[in-house]
Amino acid sequence: MTYRSPRAAVLTGLGSWLPPDTVTNADLEATLDTNDAWIRSRTGIANRHRVSPGMSTSDLAVEAGLRALKSARSDQADAVVLATSTPDELCPATAPDVASRIGLPGVAAFDVSAVCAGFVYGLATAAGLIATGVAERVLLIGAEAFTTLVDPADRTTAAIFGDGAGAVVLRAGDPDEPGALISLVLGSDGGGSELLTVPAGGARRREPTEHHSRYLTMQGREIFRFAVRHMTSACRTAAEQTGWPLSDIDRLVAHQANARISNALGDALGVPPESRASNIEHVGNTASASIPLLLDEDNASGALTEGQRVLITAFGGGLAWGAATLVWPSLTSVA
Repeated sequence: MTYRSPRAAVLTGLGSWLPPDTVTNADLEATLDTNDAWIRSRTGIANRHRVSPGMSTSDLAVEAGLRALKSARSDQADAVVLATSTPDELCPATAPDVASRIGLPGVAAFDVSAVCAGFVYGLATAAGLIATGVAERVLLIGAEAFTTLVDPADRTTAAIFGDGAGAVVLRAGDPDEPGALISLVLGSDGGGSELLTVPAGGARRREPTEHHSRYLTMQGREIFRFAVRHMTSACRTAAEQTGWPLSDIDRLVAHQANARISNALGDALGVPPESRASNIEHVGNTASASIPLLLDEDNASGALTEGQRVLITAFGGGLAWGAATLVWPSLTSVA
């Protein structure tokens, strides 16, 4: 779809938070059949953050959400949308608790689950709330405690995933002003759902068995091919709908799944390395938190500047994918 409502969703604040505990590749060497060189060469990751005992997704979301509101110079929102695949409990949704703790009792609050594509799906959800007049201002948070789904003895997942949260505030505004979401592209393919899944714990398989684990399973090679193909297609569509040649993209902000996936995507789109945002080396794959974490970091460092043409894209389990475009506005980063 092309987002061209008279009431555009305009990015007006952002924030992020990482739990203080870090896990280095050296730490993983002590428990896994792996080493720093192997992990770096296959993923590009050196460190990742991990929730400490007693810490949950809602704790991460609250910290990031408060920073985003401060960045937007407001303590108000009409809705809280939480993109996560690691809710505090299977039921109820985590967003209402997050909204209450942030100081927004009574507002609409709900979770969106699309794994690593969750934040892009959340952008579309927030844009819809604003376009229909349901909300004037939406707090969208991507937060994950993904290490709680990972088998600590599985080097293919334990070396990749980390925890964290990022958030943005979107307000109703003019479609032509900086920060307005221009194009939103979403897609899915349930036929590939088994490529990245937690087999047990849901309504279909309630308890772990010999063949169905409560831990995440991932078929990396197939995911690589699907991710590059569908993110490339979504990016091309979003750019075309916006009227931007790919050569005019100033910043490609892709979900940080794996450095090789990001590089293959950038090459396929013809976006030069210096225009590709990346922070996977020190945070790993943080699923739905990945893009807002990266946006906040790039904004704080000056890599993202006002007026740049930004292309956002993500891919995750489901399978689900998406892309979005906007012209970067002037935003305040909050430490």
